[in-house]
Amino acid sequence: MEHLIQHFRKDEQTFIEKVVGWQREVEDRFAPKLTDFLDPRERFIVSSIIHQSEDLQTTAYGGFQEAERQRVIIYPSYFEAQLDDFQVAFFSIKFPSKFVQLKHPDVLGALLSMGMERSKYGDIRVEDNIIQFAAAGEVQDYIMANLTSIGKAKVHVKPLTETDRLITLSEEWFEKSYTVSSMRLDVILATVANISRQKSQSLIKAGKVKVNWTVREDASFEVQEGDILSARGFGRIKIMMTEGRTKKDKIRLQIGRLEQK
Repeated sequence: MEHLIQHFRKDEQTFIEKVVGWQREVEDRFAPKLTDFLDPRERFIVSSIIHQSEDLQTTAYGGFQEAERQRVIIYPSYFEAQLDDFQVAFFSIKFPSKFVQLKHPDVLGALLSMGMERSKYGDIRVEDNIIQFAAAGEVQDYIMANLTSIGKAKVHVKPLTETDRLITLSEEWFEKSYTVSSMRLDVILATVANISRQKSQSLIKAGKVKVNWTVREDASFEVQEGDILSARGFGRIKIMMTEGRTKKDKIRLQIGRLEQK
């Protein structure tokens, strides 16, 4: 366990232990294990741990094209995972679009208010007046019975079939080089978003900044290569690569910024 933990952050230890437990479960039972929806960082940890064993494999599926949140099956090498094994259900939400506008946070808030964890839900896609989301198949009936309103708007939830078109997002990462004095979260955010250090720290302390899908309220948090940052109102930032230091001992970074078309 120790040799695994040293490659990840200390606060990821609990999840690492959970993954190791899944690994042992599959090895002991010789049967596949289906996880809830995992974000990309969690899937990276799962893959890093499980793929150390030659006898185990992983496959992920979230339904939507380039889905951010996906369920993972951990399985013995002889098992062949099928789409049905992931138990992913898809829904559309009808609402009075002439009178109300619903956004991603509104939908997520309504889903979480039903008492289930975020891990039971996959991606939420909003396009014009169309809202779709993915969820774990085992809670489909519960969602159908309980999701009747979002905010003050009455809504109707309809299961999607294989013939229904799923919303696709058109996204592109644009890369640019920056130099920073340190890898502190507030420094990175201020530099890339072109805002003051004070503004950067205020966003972080207000809980409006995430690193790898986890809220970070410590401005001095150390960012690493491969991390994805998101700040409310500023989009997403990825630390693509560290390119060494300048003559003035500044750190040279290759940064990607996500833009939706």
